[in-house]
Amino acid sequence: MAISANQAEPKTIAANTATGEHSMTGHDWTLLLALSVLWGGSFFFVQIAVTELPVVTIVALRVGLAALTLFFVLAILKIPFPTQPAILLAFLGMGVLNNVVPFSLFVWSQTHIPSGLAAILNATTPLFGVIVANALTRDEKLTANKLAGVVVGFFGVVVLIGPAAILAPGADTLAEIACLGAALSYAFAGVLGRRFKRMGVSPIATATGQVTASSLLLVPLALAVDRPWTLAMPGPATIGAVVGIAVLCTALAYILYFRLLASAGATNLLLVTFLIPVSAILLGVAFLGEVLLPRHVGGMALIGLGLAAIDGRAWRSITQKRGARRRPA
Repeated sequence: MAISANQAEPKTIAANTATGEHSMTGHDWTLLLALSVLWGGSFFFVQIAVTELPVVTIVALRVGLAALTLFFVLAILKIPFPTQPAILLAFLGMGVLNNVVPFSLFVWSQTHIPSGLAAILNATTPLFGVIVANALTRDEKLTANKLAGVVVGFFGVVVLIGPAAILAPGADTLAEIACLGAALSYAFAGVLGRRFKRMGVSPIATATGQVTASSLLLVPLALAVDRPWTLAMPGPATIGAVVGIAVLCTALAYILYFRLLASAGATNLLLVTFLIPVSAILLGVAFLGEVLLPRHVGGMALIGLGLAAIDGRAWRSITQKRGARRRPA
């Protein structure tokens, strides 16, 4: 998932590479791991749901149930839901860029490729985020580290997809490209999400607003395109997967995300991008019988290296240690 770290994410985790760092407590690490499992679990649940339900219906149910859950949270916390026209229009934009487009592309892609591979490609969101932020913002321009990270990361994408598949694309290649399109949409959402802080909208209200706007777009579309009343009743596993992806991987994940953003900071929260593919792959291998090819592992390693360069902490740690050794006693 992606909101904006500047607004309070994606989420966006993707678009924010602030240099300020907070120390991570044990509680923060627990929440970070839980968030990575929830967001990684979304790929797992989708892989189950696509066996019985069509794409638009899955996405409509995801955002619709998440909206209901988050409205309940707003009521419990007594947080007002904004109704100003400008804010509602911004919710619509965020809903399209952060939910409708990426959720639909990822769900469709998982009708062709494994959940673990989709999660790896989702990790390219920060790579696109650096490029989009450089083009559309004044305060998040490319640095040498970021540029190197983008180049290495996208080389990892080429390795992951395979040069032969790029030159002669099939259904799997198109699904992988769809995942990249979803990551790009998340990146644009991250930049757009910056405006909510300036508008004075609380992060939870922003999350509620965007999934509500998405629901208003997707539910009528699902009724018209999929005609869900004509579908066979899905089994318990599919129903559980839909509830899981909506309530756990969307509504609860947003709540954990904003809690972590406040306590650990945007830079530390970037670590979740490294962990999401791990949890998704483990779930896919353990429960779905998925297998990743060596090129997938190699591509993931290069994407991870690119993310580490963008994050910058590893390089700063090395240079600080070298500087400390050079100082006279």
